[in-house]
Order: sequence, then C-alpha cells, then structure tokens
Amino acid sequence: MRNMRLRFPGGKAKAFTMSYDDGVQQDVRLIEIMRKNGVKGTFNIGAGLFAEEGTVYPEGQVHRRMTLNECLKAYEGDDIEVAIHGYTHPFLESIPTATAVMEIIEDRKGLEDAFHTIIRGMAYPFGTYSDEVVDILRLSGVAYSRTVESRLNFNMPKDWLRLGATCHHRDPQLMALCEQFVSGTVTRDPWLFYLWGHAYEFEGADNWYVIEEFLKAIGHKDDIWYATNIEIYDYVKASEKLIFSVDGTIAQNPTSTDVWMDVDGKIVLFPAGSAIRLS
Repeated sequence: MRNMRLRFPGGKAKAFTMSYDDGVQQDVRLIEIMRKNGVKGTFNIGAGLFAEEGTVYPEGQVHRRMTLNECLKAYEGDDIEVAIHGYTHPFLESIPTATAVMEIIEDRKGLEDAFHTIIRGMAYPFGTYSDEVVDILRLSGVAYSRTVESRLNFNMPKDWLRLGATCHHRDPQLMALCEQFVSGTVTRDPWLFYLWGHAYEFEGADNWYVIEEFLKAIGHKDDIWYATNIEIYDYVKASEKLIFSVDGTIAQNPTSTDVWMDVDGKIVLFPAGSAIRLS
C-alpha cells in the first residue's frame, strides 16, 4: 500500500497565506510590506461600503475605507485576491435569510463588476455565522469563508466554509509560531500558516513593526509556497480529483493544474491532463 501526502507546487511541504479585511487605506502600506517580502494575500471588502470619492476623514480617525478607485489601484496584481465581506458588513446570521442572500450575491456581483474577475472567496463579517449562512454561501458559489477562530497550528483546512486561521497578528504566540513553521520539518501532511487581521490595527496600535518583522521572518523562503487563499483552495481541490488504479500503480490527473505528492518518500509530479505510471 502506497503512502501519499499532498505537497504544494514544486514539491514544497509548506504554504503561507494571509487575509485582511475592510478595504482600508492602511492596506496600501501592508501590501508594500508584503511585496517586499515576497508573500501573497487576500483582501475582503464590501462592495456597498466604498468611501465616496473625495472623502476627507476627521483627523485621528483610524478606520478609513478606500474609494472604489483606490481599491482598484491598491489590489491590482496577481499576488492579491479580492474576496467578499458582506455588501454592508452585517451579522449575517441575525438578518432574514433573503437579506443575507442579497448581502452575499450583491457583494459578489459588485466586486466582479468592479474587478472584472470571478470572486469566490470570503471572510465572515464580524467572524460570525450559522449553519444556515454556510448553506447560503454554498448555494451562492462561495468556495471558502474565513472565520476569526485561531487554530494555533498549521493543519490543512477540513471545512473550507468554516475556515479557521493559524492566528491573528496580535496573538502573543505569533513569532513563536513563525519560528516553528520556518524551522520545522514536515514529515506527513503539509503545513499551512494562515494569518489574518485588519491593517488599520497597525496604525491604531502604532505597531507596524509587528507585521514588518513577521513577514521578514517568514518571507523569501525557498521551501514555502506563497499563495492567495483561492490559489490554495483550488490547488487542494485539484489534488482531490486525482484518479488512481486499484493497485496504485497508475495515476491520472484530469484537471488543468499540475499536482505534486509525496509518494513513499519521493516527490512525484502529476502533470495536468495526463496519466503516469508510478514505479
């Protein structure tokens, strides 16, 4: 019987992603820091909450949403995924079902119209949800949705519509987890470090050094795959579609995505749209 473990593109055993909410002006600085350190990420915004063009915020206001044009400029590039966050950022489990459906669909449609792409990711407004809300997301074509629950580990997600993160950037274990992730050796299932938060928190606490030090420590590592949330989701789903013969000697990849696996301690590439024989 073969032992098979998922590996990320290039045979890497670790992946890193991050998810930040609300479409605020501080995202611009955060993205600069991300790009300096070679990491990718996802930004969750509400299409009904863009600031009006020409908005001037009171001095000292920390939570400052961007205009649509500012968002289009800030989130441009393949290293950034835009995802939904509720059209008006409501407590989805506390409003009528039809209204919750509208919040998801209108947000998704608004962002798709603005960014000219298919939007399939999400973070729950306030991090709250219910089983009924999860059903709404599934029926609305949402592939995954992040909660605010910290797992404090690197386990791969089992329920993508109840997606927990490794931790928030305020977590006191942040740098210890980073060190464990960077220096640790993966022997079985792959590791995923998932960071979340709000960029305005760095300005509010005057601690931009937290994310600067963290991303410097975790970025630019040859053995880590840096990806957006949806890239990780799509890769994992492609891996789940691999087809094997009964004896495990023939494998077929019917998807358009190259997939890597650790097969009995050897990294094997399963080319997109091809069948291979395993020795």
